[in-house]
Amino acid sequence: MALFPLLLILLQCLSTTLFLVPSVESNLSVDYYNKTCPKFHEIVTRIISERQIATPTTAAAILRLYFHDCMVRGCDASLLIASNDFNKAERDHDINASLSGDGFDVVIRAKTSLELECPGVVSCSDILSVATRDLITMVGGPFYEVNLGRKDGLVSLASEVEASVARANTSLPRLVTMFGSKGLTIQELVALSGAHTIGFSHCDQFAYRIFNFSATSQTDPAYNKRYGDGLRQLCADYIKDPTMAAFNDVITPGKFDNMYYVNLLNGLGLLESDQALLNDPKTRKFVELYAANQTAFFNDFANAMKKVSVTEVKTGKEGEIRHRCDTFNQLIVTKGLNSSKGA
Repeated sequence: MALFPLLLILLQCLSTTLFLVPSVESNLSVDYYNKTCPKFHEIVTRIISERQIATPTTAAAILRLYFHDCMVRGCDASLLIASNDFNKAERDHDINASLSGDGFDVVIRAKTSLELECPGVVSCSDILSVATRDLITMVGGPFYEVNLGRKDGLVSLASEVEASVARANTSLPRLVTMFGSKGLTIQELVALSGAHTIGFSHCDQFAYRIFNFSATSQTDPAYNKRYGDGLRQLCADYIKDPTMAAFNDVITPGKFDNMYYVNLLNGLGLLESDQALLNDPKTRKFVELYAANQTAFFNDFANAMKKVSVTEVKTGKEGEIRHRCDTFNQLIVTKGLNSSKGA
């Protein structure tokens, strides 16, 4: 047989094989739990509604928790794992130290209720993904479909956090690299940064911008002067009281809208990583777009969130359905065996 026809046959076989291999996303679907846990959405909605009403910062807490989880090994609930004597988990890295307990608590409450309703069926990562979407919608943000069926991750290492999760002063080139490693574009980086339209940041995250910033200015001149002075007053005793914080969006702090971008243009960007988006023409054009057009922001944010939600998703034997969100199943079994031996 001539070489060219042989190569053609091989290429045809290869393309057919690649076509038949299912993608990870093909294993997910919006109706994944319709038969195995039909009350899934009803239970999650009830839990998060009660929590958001009681604690209005819950939406911001879980959104931040979700991003910190998804940036390390994908959206696999690895951030929910507690450390033990043998492993320091993601949640105990200093970057995650300021994550609010409200985000963790709402997922644990939903998981507990779902385990009573349909034990061993719903993953913690699916709960986190849906709860995040629903809470965003609850405070005025866009609705987007969340495909379900992801498994919980089997690894949680604090050592992997630094390279993947941004700090308040992370430079724009570094942000672009971090988001790019997850397949996210510069425009998607700017759209996702709009999550800062809700929530707050502790004073120690931006104190260097308002106290002795330079030899000629107490505050960062990028701040609106009245805003900078207000932050100085608000955070005057932040060293004595590390819980002191400021809203990321001082105008509409509890509403998911495009005010984050309007604030940036007016010198009200709280964090250095926010300000960085305004300083570079590649990102500034998107800040200006979203400040002028909330619909464009909502559409791009929703599409970016859908993309994030399926990045590095675990299915099949790549993960598990945890019995408890803070512990790997194998560890639970091991503890049980150890207890029975000591009895």
